[in-house]
Amino acid sequence: MMMRCKSSGNHLWVQLRFFCNKSSYPLHICIVGSGPAGFYTADKLMKRFGQAKVNMLERLPTPFGLVRSGVAPDHPETKVVVNQFSRVAASDRFSLIGNVSLGKDVSVEDLRKLYHVVVFAYGAESDRELGIKGEDLKGVHSAREFVWWYNGHPDGLKLTLDLERTDTAVILGQGNVALDAARILLRPTEDLMQTDIAEHALAALRRSQVRKVFLVGRRGPVQAACTAKELREILGIKGLNVFVQEADLVTSPADMEEMKLNRSHKRVYELFTKAAMKSLSESVGNEKELHFVFFRAPSAILPCDDKVHVGGVSLEKTTLQGMMDAGQIINGQQLAVGTGVFEELACG
Repeated sequence: MMMRCKSSGNHLWVQLRFFCNKSSYPLHICIVGSGPAGFYTADKLMKRFGQAKVNMLERLPTPFGLVRSGVAPDHPETKVVVNQFSRVAASDRFSLIGNVSLGKDVSVEDLRKLYHVVVFAYGAESDRELGIKGEDLKGVHSAREFVWWYNGHPDGLKLTLDLERTDTAVILGQGNVALDAARILLRPTEDLMQTDIAEHALAALRRSQVRKVFLVGRRGPVQAACTAKELREILGIKGLNVFVQEADLVTSPADMEEMKLNRSHKRVYELFTKAAMKSLSESVGNEKELHFVFFRAPSAILPCDDKVHVGGVSLEKTTLQGMMDAGQIINGQQLAVGTGVFEELACG
C-alpha cells in the first residue's frame, strides 16, 4: 500500500501508531528515505522476514529519490528500476508516508518507541564547498542544484539560472555528473523534448546562449572519473565540436601502469585520443563546443566588472605525482600537485 499525505504533529503520531499495530505483525520496521537505498533495504528485509511490516517515511510527496531527481532525463533506461520499487510498494506489508521530515514532524526518539528497527536511508542534501574565493558569486551553482533544476525537484524550482547572459560555461569536474550537466547544456533541445526534462528547464535551454562548455579536471585523461559509456554518449552529440589538447594525451610510465591495472581507464583514454584526432579533421564553425581541460585545479572564482556575477575562474596548472615501488604505483593512482603557475578562463 502506498500513501501520500500531508502529515504533522499529533495527526502523524496517530497515523504511525495505526500502521504499527503490533497484533498484526511481529516485526515493525521504519525506513527513512524512499530512494534506491530505502527500497532495496525494504525489499531485502521483507523477503528475509516474512512477517515484517515496513513503513517508509519520505520528506517529499513522491518517492524514488535520485532515480527521480538525480538521473538525467535523457537516460530513461536507468529509471526502469522504479518498476522493481513499485512491486515492493505494492505489498500489503508496505506503506509509504510522504511529506514527513525527520526532526521536524517526527523525532528519532518517536520512531524508536514505535518500531523494532529504524533504518536511515537518506542521502546528503548539502553541497561540498571548494573552499576558494568567489564561490558566492551569482552564476556559481553546485551540480546538485543544477540537476535538481532540470529534473523538476521541488527544491530546485527557485534556482535563478541565467543562460542568456553568456556563451561560455565552466564545469569543475570530469565525472559522470559533470558530463550529465555538460550534455544537458549542449544537447539540441529538439532531442531533450523527447525526454521527461522539466518544462521550465526546457524553456530556459531553448533561450540559452551557451555555446561553449569547458570541463576542467585536476588530473589527466587517464585519470578522468567518467565512464566510457557516458563519455561515448557526449562525444556522439550531433553537431558538437569536441576539443582535446594533444599535449594532454602524452602518457608517462605511471599512466601506462594505471591503464594496465584498470581497463576502464584505458577505454576512457582511448576515447579521448579518438576525439582529439576527430577534432583536428572534422571541426566546423557555428557549432557548439565542448573543451576538455586537463591538469588544472580551481584556485578562485573571479567576478566580472559588476563584482556580483561570475566572470571567470582562476586555474592552477598541476602535475601528477605517484608513489612508485618496484615499478608499480602504490594504491594504483597518481595525485595532482599544484605547480604555482596560474591562468584564467573567462566564463559566465
